[in-house]
Parts: sequence; C-alpha cells; structure tokens
Amino acid sequence: MKEPDWSEVNEEDLWKFVGWHLANKGIQSVLVGGAVVAIYSKGAYRSGDLDLVEPLLSRAADIKAVMESIGFNKVNRHYVHPKCKHLYIEFVSAPVSIGDDYKIVPDEKEFKGKILKILSPTDCIKDRLASYLHFKARECLDQAVLVAKTQKFDLEKVREWCLNEAGNGKDVFDEFTNLYKR
Repeated sequence: MKEPDWSEVNEEDLWKFVGWHLANKGIQSVLVGGAVVAIYSKGAYRSGDLDLVEPLLSRAADIKAVMESIGFNKVNRHYVHPKCKHLYIEFVSAPVSIGDDYKIVPDEKEFKGKILKILSPTDCIKDRLASYLHFKARECLDQAVLVAKTQKFDLEKVREWCLNEAGNGKDVFDEFTNLYKR
C-alpha cells in the first residue's frame, strides 16, 4: 500500500493507512474519539490524533511491530511518524464504550480488501455528548452538533442514551437538539 503524503495526511487517510496495515495482520482496531468527528465532518473539525481501540490487550507486541513496520515509533503512549508532525496515534483501553454503554457495535468500512471499524455517526454523537455530560467539555457538544448536521443518524437512539446515562442527560439532549435543529 502506498504511503500517504505525511505532511498533509488527514485523519481519514491516516486511519485507512494504519487500519489497513493492522487488519492485514489480523488486528481489528476500532476508530473512536475526535478523529471520527473529523472524518464525518469532512475535515471541518481537525482532531490532531487518532484513538484506536484494540480489544485484545495481548496484541500490544503485534501492534508495536505493525506500527514500526510502517514507520511509527512509540513515544510514551503515542505512536508518532517522523514525517507526520500534525497527527499521532494512540491505542486506548478496551472495550469500546460510550459512558455506561458497553454494547457498541462499530460500523464496518471496506478498504482495499480489508474491513476497518469506526464508530457509527449515532455512536460518535453519543461519544461526544458523553464528554460534554461527564467532563463539561463544551467543544464536544459542538462536535456532536457538527456530526449531526453532516451525517444521517438515529436521534431516538441518542435520546435514549442521554436519558439512560448518569447525570443530567435530559438537559444535555435538549441542548443538543436545540443546537442541531437551528
């Protein structure tokens, strides 16, 4: 597979490049976090990193080998590429979850014969709302709205998640809905 232009690679192209190489070695990671927003917003939001969940903790040595084979070095908890100054990769703890919901089924995208996994637009919105609800991260509410305005999603599933999540989920859902419908 051809390397991306490291100086200009975006989150989606980097995800496809890294995800393909991981999948080629049988490592099924799931893209979560802000990079999903960057992809679904077609670059209107830029995250600066890619968060990947790999459900089998025993695969750390295999992940390291794949990442090194494509030019990444592990620096603390991140993988960085010497030619890519604006994005890095982090493998975050499994399982894939959103707040108290651990029954997440990621979307699957076929890319050059491999299956790559990513949060669905609905789950991406819930993930951003979880950060707003639990950490008061206002920018995450804005990111949820950005995804909602650019992707098809299930508003009822977002509502159900908000109402079932600890904290003031109803208020968060109402605020999200008001901003989304503007």
